[in-house]
Amino acid sequence: MTRGTDSSLFMVEAINLADTGMKRGDGGPFGALVVKDGQVVGRGWNRVLVSNDPTAHAEIVAIRDACSRLDNYRLAGCHLYVNCEPCPMCLAAIYWARISSLTFGATRADAAAIGFDDERIYNEISLPVPARSLFTSQCRRNEALRVMRLWPTLAAGRHY
Repeated sequence: MTRGTDSSLFMVEAINLADTGMKRGDGGPFGALVVKDGQVVGRGWNRVLVSNDPTAHAEIVAIRDACSRLDNYRLAGCHLYVNCEPCPMCLAAIYWARISSLTFGATRADAAAIGFDDERIYNEISLPVPARSLFTSQCRRNEALRVMRLWPTLAAGRHY
């Protein structure tokens, strides 16, 4: 679907996706749209409840859709429209996908006001590993590194 470059139209569609998914009972009130060159290449709404997948946030669903349609895990040159400021997981995915820009509607404070509060996660991320509330341990680092050290050679031959 091709649309003009008016970002408010894309935001309206993201908001409509949020409304549709929420009313279907798929998940919370969140919708996202990935746009490249004025064309929608990915759509998503929160599907956490219907899929029993805590990672099925609107942004993740839209990113997966866009990557599949574009046959590329990198979304450089794409713009993401989402009806609410992304959570830490989604924000990380946006960076990993190399999305060029982000436009959101409601803020994370607005989301917290209706029960979607990610402040604890934002705070935990900045703490050193031993200070986090999630018990974390490390083991078999040398064995893990053995596998990881193979990557540069394999990746060089695949031109990632």
